Amino acid sequence: MAQQGSELSPEMIAAAVKRVLASLNESAGKSGTVNPASTAGGLDAKKDYPLAIKRRDLVKSATGLALDAITLDKVVEGKIGFDDMKIHPDTLEYQAQIAISAGRPHIAKNLRRAAELTRIPDARVLEIYNALRPYRSTRQQLLDIADELETKYQAKICAGFVREALAVYEKRGRIKK
Repeated sequence: MAQQGSELSPEMIAAAVKRVLASLNESAGKSGTVNPASTAGGLDAKKDYPLAIKRRDLVKSATGLALDAITLDKVVEGKIGFDDMKIHPDTLEYQAQIAISAGRPHIAKNLRRAAELTRIPDARVLEIYNALRPYRSTRQQLLDIADELETKYQAKICAGFVREALAVYEKRGRIKK
């Protein structure tokens, strides 16, 4: 996300996309073949990781674009925007399944929390981030944020995180009076 007052030139975008594509192509040369395994039982780290190489069919942007549809030419031509470059929550869920299969449940939980955050507008995420800083919010404000996350955005993991933060802030006296 660009900061206010700063401009991203087409050259900067092109350079960034070139680096990403070069990295993907480099990884492709080192990896095996694509595994057509179903995701019904969960993805397997040994067979399906990295997704961008072994399961390209599952990787898509927030707007539904397939990974192969995102090209440097389309970015430079303005046919691909920032929303087209954001990750889809399903892709994060697939990464979480891989983390589970690799014995990394904490990473899986973080990926699932990130998937929930994709449903929340960026501006609201920043507001919530600021509200979670010590002494910035009252008990009721944090409870309201947790309820909003759970009901409006179906972000149950994130809502639990806010409630957990509230409990810690109350214990340590970090709540706004």
